[in-house]
Order: sequence, then C-alpha cells, then structure tokens
Amino acid sequence: MESDGFSAAERAAVYRAIESRRDVRAEFIDTPVDEATLTRVLGAAHRAPSVGLSQPWRFIVISNLETRRSAHAAFERANVAASETYGDPREAAVYRNLRLAGILEAPLNICVTCDDEPSRGRGLGRRTMPEMARYSTVCAIENLWLAARVEGLGIGWVSIIDPATIRNLLDIPDAVTIVAYLCVGFVRTFAETADLERDKWEGRLPLAEVVDYERYGGKQTVRSS
Repeated sequence: MESDGFSAAERAAVYRAIESRRDVRAEFIDTPVDEATLTRVLGAAHRAPSVGLSQPWRFIVISNLETRRSAHAAFERANVAASETYGDPREAAVYRNLRLAGILEAPLNICVTCDDEPSRGRGLGRRTMPEMARYSTVCAIENLWLAARVEGLGIGWVSIIDPATIRNLLDIPDAVTIVAYLCVGFVRTFAETADLERDKWEGRLPLAEVVDYERYGGKQTVRSS
C-alpha cells in the first residue's frame, strides 16, 4: 500500500536512514567531498521547516587546515576541562577514552549559526516562543544529517568546544548564535550501534518510557479499541 505517493521501499529507506544515522567521530577517509554532494546535503538542510519561514540559519563551510587546527585546539582545551568534572575515577577514565571529535580527520567542518531575531518571517510564531528560531535551525541540522547519511557522509556534532573561540575564529557577529560545529566527510563504514552505546556510556531508552498520554507522566497501559 502506498501513502502519499511513497512506495513501501521508499518508506523503508527513510526509516533506514534514521535508524543508521550515526554521530561519527572516527572512520573518516581522505576522499574530498565534491561540490555536487555538498550542495545536495546543504540544500536538504535549507529545506527544513522554520518558524514563520524565517530560515534563520547560516552554514559556514570550513576546509582550511589551519582554521580546523585552531578549532581542534579549542576542543582539546574544553575536553580536558570537561574530563575534570567527573569525580568517579572509573567514569573519568571511560570519558578520557571516548572519541569525541573528528575535526582534523574530517575534510570539512561546518559551523551552523542562527539569527535569533530574523527580519524574515516578520515575527510569526516567535512572540510567545522566541527560541523557535533556534529550534528551526536544529531541524535544518537534522535534515543535513539524514541527507549526509544517504550520501555516505558521516557527521559528528562537536559540543565540547568554546563558542567564544569559534566566534572569533570565524568572524561570527555577537548577535548570531552558534548552534553546532560539525565534522563532515566520507567514512569507511557506519557503526552498527552508536559509539556511546558501544562504549557503555549510556543506553537507549525504550520508546514506552518517553511517550506520555494526555499529560506529562501520563502512561497508558491499555489501549482503547
């Protein structure tokens, strides 16, 4: 049975892309990301929904090695500071062994920013929830991530990094929010399971634990027919 023109195979492909998407930190290879592929995945990101059709995002594509070295140095400083926050020696040891960035290994980095008060959209949908501009930008990042997956591109989101350093490095205006710093490149393989699950840092919750009915915390034990 087809739904809105999508065949069963096409639907399965969408769910497969979602299921097999990974936050990639390693396995990057030297193959350059060609312009056509990069344009397709950025185009997918730019097709994301946005509050008031404001399209508050901007994508800064970084290939320069010296710039990436500076970003990597910022990551290293933040990572050392983060490791010191874990009081349990065993937990700290596990943390130190986690692979948390591929800034130098990936041929491209992409910094995604958001204009929190865009003129486009004329404020629609942001009067009561001004943060919707940032949420829209995150939707664009997810589009980018899924499009990259079907192109064979791995993406890693580096959140252990000082935004002020990245702001200065990339000449980002103070009024613009840095939402994501991404490592992007073709990979040898995509892991069967997420790295943090494999390394036993955390497990994935069952769906039933995150779905409520009618109110926060409302659990439905028996479905009505």
